[in-house]
Amino acid sequence: MLIEIHLLQNHAPSNLNRDDTGSPKDCVFGGVKRARISSQCLKRSIRCGPFSPFRTEMEEHLSLRTKDLASKVSESLRELDCTDEEVSTIIAKVPSLFTKEKAAEAGPSDDSDDAHPKSRARKGDDDGEDNAETAQLVFFHLSEARPLAEALLKLYRAPAGQYFKKNKKPIGFAQASGKDIAAAIRDKLKCPSRARSVDIAMFGRMVTSAAFEDVQASMQVAHAMSTHRVDTEFDYFTAVDDLSGEAGAGHIGDVEFNSACYYKYFSIDLGGLVDNLTAKSAGRKDIPAEEQAEAKAVAISAVEAFLKSAVAVTPTGKQNTFAAHQLPAAVLVEARPTCTPVSYANAFVEPARATSGSDLVSSSLEKLGKHVEALTSGFNLQSTQRLLLAPEHAEFSISGVERVADLNALCTRLREVMSGG
Repeated sequence: MLIEIHLLQNHAPSNLNRDDTGSPKDCVFGGVKRARISSQCLKRSIRCGPFSPFRTEMEEHLSLRTKDLASKVSESLRELDCTDEEVSTIIAKVPSLFTKEKAAEAGPSDDSDDAHPKSRARKGDDDGEDNAETAQLVFFHLSEARPLAEALLKLYRAPAGQYFKKNKKPIGFAQASGKDIAAAIRDKLKCPSRARSVDIAMFGRMVTSAAFEDVQASMQVAHAMSTHRVDTEFDYFTAVDDLSGEAGAGHIGDVEFNSACYYKYFSIDLGGLVDNLTAKSAGRKDIPAEEQAEAKAVAISAVEAFLKSAVAVTPTGKQNTFAAHQLPAAVLVEARPTCTPVSYANAFVEPARATSGSDLVSSSLEKLGKHVEALTSGFNLQSTQRLLLAPEHAEFSISGVERVADLNALCTRLREVMSGG
């Protein structure tokens, strides 16, 4: 089953997602300039926002994205009663598990704005034992640190030549390359680190180490795009020095901003999410029915929490300056029996416009409704269920849609649909 979420959300003047120059991100669509919020920004705000329902409700199922994998492996090693020498030697190898070359070629992960193909050790107050950073940001769940530590310890304590050789001569763990250590974890110990976290199962994971398994994302997130042509504006501001006693400004600056009505689109392969949670997608077989049922329950809760966050969470860019916290005008959720995603972005190829008889949001909704009807009829699109929340727009309607009164009702009905009710 494919769950698709479509949002139409009008934001007041804001700069929610900036480029490297501080300007609001934009794009050209339909031959005109549009406001844009990147998919990375949307995912980050939903995954890590301090008031995100996805973060609060799924907290125990969420992962970390960091270069400081070594510190978590170190904690696990100390729980295994390793000596200081063992910990120090093993941790020194952690960065080398991730190759720089592949990281540079692969670039940022699907949930990252900034994966850096560079390895270095941070300077601290101690001897640096736990401060070795990996070549890239590693997306991992805390439950993966212990198996990795156990595998590294087993390789370290093994006799020279049992797992590693160089030029056909036996060598020990300390002389082995990171690439060979990672391969031994995967091929000889057969225990690559498998994620069971919701965010990795949803957003996917790309790593440059054989010690971790790549995970194909079960969710796709579009860059949010304005339904209309957008113009960038400038806020010229001054700051007065409170103590100088001088008239005039102590500082002068400007901030770019825009206001836009965004179309947002998310698609979630519910079956793929369950497969990722059970590692079925990684080739695992004979999964107990109880575990399968538990994974489906977690997946359903995750999709529900994600929906609530997509509706309620706003990117944090320049919010102290603009406070652009507006809720969506409409939320359309579709459940499809087949995993054929359909974005309705082309409803706005011709930009929406405010007219004397219709505001910008109403115009955008009208375009969206006509486009959905045309595609549904023309391409025989099948939906198990269509749910619509549009509190201020009773006139907005789509064939076969079930209107709901509020967000709680929307989540309840979606849960019932995903559960087969």
